[in-house]
This record gives sequence, C-alpha cells and structure tokens, in this order.
Amino acid sequence: MSREHAAASGLRPPGRPHGPHGHGPAARMMPGEKAHDFRGTMRTMLSFMGQFKLHLVLILAFAVGSVVFNTVGPKVLSEATTAIFNGVVARIAGTGSIDFSLVGNILLATLALYAFSAVCGWVQAWTMSYVSQLTCYRLRNAIAEKIDRLPYGYFDGNATGDTLSRITNDVDTLGQSLNQGVTQMVTSAVQVIGVLVMMLLINWAMTLIALVTVPLSLLLVMLIVKRSQKHFYAQQELLGRVNTLAEETFSGHAVVRAFGKEDETAARYNEANDALYEAGWKSQFLSSLMKPAMDLVGNLGYVAVAIAGALFAVRGVITVGDIQAFIQYVKNFTQPITQLAQVSNVLQQLAAAAERIFEFLALPEMDGADAAAPAEARAGGAPGEGRRDSDAAAAPLCQVAFDHVRFGYEPGEPVIRDFTARVACGQTVAIVGPTGAGKTTIVKLLMRFYDADAGSITLGGRDIRTMRRDEVRGLFAMVLQDTWLFKGTIAENIRYGSLDATDDEVRRAAQATGAHHFISTLPGGYGFEVGEEGGNLSQGQRQLLTIARAFLADRQMLILDEATSSVDTRTEAHIQQAMDALMQGRTSFVIAHRLSTIRDADLILVMQHGDIVEQGTHEQLLQLGGFYAELYNSQFADFDDPGE
Repeated sequence: MSREHAAASGLRPPGRPHGPHGHGPAARMMPGEKAHDFRGTMRTMLSFMGQFKLHLVLILAFAVGSVVFNTVGPKVLSEATTAIFNGVVARIAGTGSIDFSLVGNILLATLALYAFSAVCGWVQAWTMSYVSQLTCYRLRNAIAEKIDRLPYGYFDGNATGDTLSRITNDVDTLGQSLNQGVTQMVTSAVQVIGVLVMMLLINWAMTLIALVTVPLSLLLVMLIVKRSQKHFYAQQELLGRVNTLAEETFSGHAVVRAFGKEDETAARYNEANDALYEAGWKSQFLSSLMKPAMDLVGNLGYVAVAIAGALFAVRGVITVGDIQAFIQYVKNFTQPITQLAQVSNVLQQLAAAAERIFEFLALPEMDGADAAAPAEARAGGAPGEGRRDSDAAAAPLCQVAFDHVRFGYEPGEPVIRDFTARVACGQTVAIVGPTGAGKTTIVKLLMRFYDADAGSITLGGRDIRTMRRDEVRGLFAMVLQDTWLFKGTIAENIRYGSLDATDDEVRRAAQATGAHHFISTLPGGYGFEVGEEGGNLSQGQRQLLTIARAFLADRQMLILDEATSSVDTRTEAHIQQAMDALMQGRTSFVIAHRLSTIRDADLILVMQHGDIVEQGTHEQLLQLGGFYAELYNSQFADFDDPGE
C-alpha cells in the first residue's frame, strides 16, 4: 500500500520509514509469516482461471480417460493371471493345459488400454502446460501494466527488488505449481475413486482392510502441512528481500566501494540469505517427509492385504488373479493419496506466490484517486472563487495557481503547510530554499504524483484533480537532478521525449543543449550504445542527454529540478543559454541550489518549512535583505573574503 492510498484509507503502512523517499529492503517481510488468506487467494486464483474454462474441461476429460483406462488395466490383466494359473493346475492334474489364445487376447486388450491411457495423458499434459504458461504470460503482462497505473507513492515506499521478485520468481513459482498441482490433483483424485471402485468389485472385506490406513495417512498429511505452510510463504517473501538487497548493491556498487562498505553489505546480504536458507530447508524438509510417511502407512496396508488375500484364496473366496490385481490396486490406491499429500505442498507454494501477485494487482490505482477527488474539485475549482465554467475553459492551461496547498507524505506530518502562488503564462518561476523546505514536493504535486491534502492547484482555472494524470503530465517536460537513461542508443534515449521525432530533430535538440559535441566524439556517434543506467557516460553527459530529451518533447511548461547541478561551470553556462531560448513563451519552474542560475527568473519563490516566506525578483529580494539575501550571500562568501 502506498502512502497516498494509506492516507486515503486511514491506514498507515507498518514498518516503512517516514518521508518521501522511504526506500528499504522490504521492511514488511517477516520470517515465518503464514499466508494471510489461503482460501481467499485460491478463490481469486480460480476466478482468474475462469478464462480457461474450455481448456480445463478438456484437461479434466483427458485426465479421467487416462486414469480410467489405466485403472481398468490390472483387472483385465488379472484374467490372464487366473487363466495361466488354472491352466498350470489343470496340466499338473492332467485335465487340460494353458489357453494361450485366451491369454494373448487378454494381453492385447491390456496393451490397448494402457496405450489409450498414455495418449490421454499426453494430451492432458500438453494442454496443462499451455494453460500454465499462458497464465504466466498474462500475469506478467498484468503486472507490467499495473506498474504503469500505480501512484508515485508506491515507488517511494516499496523496494524495487520486491516488485521484481513478484514479476519473476512469484510468477514462475505459480506457473510451475499450477502445472504440477492441477494435473496431479485431478489425476490423483480420479485414480483414488476409480481404484476404490475396482477394489470393492473384487472384494469388499479386503477393501475395508485397505481403507483402515486412510485416516492415519490424512492425520500425517495435516500435521506436515500445518508445520510447512508458514515456511513456504516466508520463503517467497525472503526471496524478494534477497533480490532487493542484490539490486541495491549492484546499482550502488560504486558508492559501496567508495565508502569501503563491502563487508557490511555482504553481512546484510548474508543475514537475509541465511533467513531464506532457514525457511527454504525447513519447507523442503517438511514437505519431503510426506512421501516416506505415506510409504510407511502404505506398506502396512500392503502387508495386511497380502495376509487377508492369502486366507481368502485358501478358502476359495477369491482367485489368484484377483489377489494379484488387488495387491496392485492397493499400491495404486496409496500412491495417489501420497500424490495428493504432495499436491498440498505444491498448492501452498502456489498460494504463497499467487497471494503476493494478486495483492500487487489489487493495489489502488491512480484513476481510483481521480474518482475520489472532492466534489468541489470535480465541479471546477475551490469554493469561493466565483469562477464560471466558461471562463475556466477559456483560460490557457499555462496559467498556474496554488491556493493554500497543504500536503504531507504521512498523516499529521505536513511538508507543505500553506502554499499560495500565481504564475502567469510564459513566466519563469524559481523555487529556492534550504534542503527539506518542500521544493521538490511542490513539483510532485504539480505533476499529480501526489494530490494535495487541502487547497487546490489549478491550470487555466481547472483543478488538476479533475484532469487525467496523463493529461496533466502531457503539459510538462521535466529534467531531474537524478538522470535516467535506458540501455539503447543515444538517439533512442533522446527520442524518448518524442517517439516520432526524426533523426534531424534529435540532432537539433542535441545541438541546442550542447550535447552534440561530446556525442560526435563517441564511437558510432548517435548510434553509441548507452550502458545500463548510462554507466559508460559521465554524470554531466547523462544530464545533457536528459536535457536534450526535454528539448525534443517541446511541451507547454517545463520543470527543471537541479537540471544543471551535475555539469561544470562552462557547460552550465552553455546549457543556460539554451534553456533561456527554450523557456521563451513557456511557463517554467526551476528548482536550484545554485542561486546564480536563477537571477533572471521572473518570479522567485523562497520556501522555508513548507511555506513561502519571500517572493519577488532577484533584485527585489536582495534589496529586502531577508532570507533569500542570506542564502545568496552565503554561497559567495568565500569569494568575497580575500582572507579565505
């Protein structure tokens, strides 16, 4: 659950750090935690599988056919055993011999039964494999699409590795468990019923002796399942934690080495890996006890049936062939019970994986937050503004107004307390202030990554909560301090701002931002392959590419969050010239710690503790001699004092 939806529901996510960047290695994962709702998860799984009704009916039909043909086989084969035994006895007595013609016909019939059984089994296995893999395919697509619909708060408060584990490990576990579990459950259940019917047809008394072992078998199954279930769920959860730690270590390997934290990082990973090992071996060990326990009970029943069959044969109640068939049925009777017991372990794995998957798919989405907007927001503005709908529709969207905005990532802990500002079209607005003042949070609210707790933000008189999130974000081009590049060519990374842009447009955007020069020096130029997260480029080069991407997007409004903080002074001056040209006629929001870069801003908003404490132009604020002047002078104090 994200902070956004936790606030909406009145709940607070346990175990997560406060603030907007509460990353951590899946703090909610608790070793030994049992599945929250086994029955509910299985109902959800069955509902999802409803789209494969015809396939499941086909699987059931061929499973029944395979088991029926296989179950009838021993009874037919027993006729051959009886014919051979009677023929041997008659030959010894001198009254006859073995009827090989009869035996041959029986063997051919048995062979045909087993052949039909094999064909049905193959069709069933192929269909089940198709269904299980198609299920995995659709679940992966559903998770990928869900990620695009999740609010920004989810990514602030959840570990990346845990989400990756759901789309990889959990889906794979579900597919394997589904393939094994459904097939085994259907065939074993049908086989138990079929074998029981055949045993009753042969001899009801011997059947009762064989059934005595069933309650003991069920008791053992319940004891083992009860102890192993919690470890299966913990195994899936801890696997996500291990993935999180591995992902964090790989992505931040340079920082880990720079601070000499290899040992500490390894210790954290080993701790999580040890917990995974504990849960893994306990779950596997307990599940492995199932077969030997069931084999022991089955062998006891096998001995009891053999003794009873011998007594009945002596009395002439049962034939030798029927004894042979019954003993085979006893073995075939205990085997599916053992398999059903093993299926229970597979179903636990399936439920543990499915619960995490469907828990993720059930998370509230951004459109849900839209539907929950206050009535006055949906009506077109905050109360008391006296704005007509026609006026709001006529106002250009580049006019931005913040009216008494209040927001906090956690309930009762506001970051923005009372923010009010008016921005006209074409203005360049700089937002400055100390770290933690709420500058970046304002941008997140403007982009509808979060919605304000109180007050309103309007574009052209329209409350942004009445607009679709993609509509709001389609008005902005954004350049962040943290660059993001994907594995692909430089041209592809720049073209991400406008996918239908031509090569010439990509080149012009790079030239406008000063990126063309360094691109030309790379092997392949615009075809140079960017490594994962741009690891084979410098920080400044990566930033230039993201700025070029924003140039290419050519949106009505711009958001520049420390866009030049990672480049040298000369490059910064060049980029600033390009930025000035780009911002002509566009509403621009610039967040900057280097106050020298925002001297020409039309309006400077000075923030402290979530409020605007000063506003005006650079010269006006310096003349005021307040907080802004103090910030500005502190950045140049070293240069002004020749003794330093």
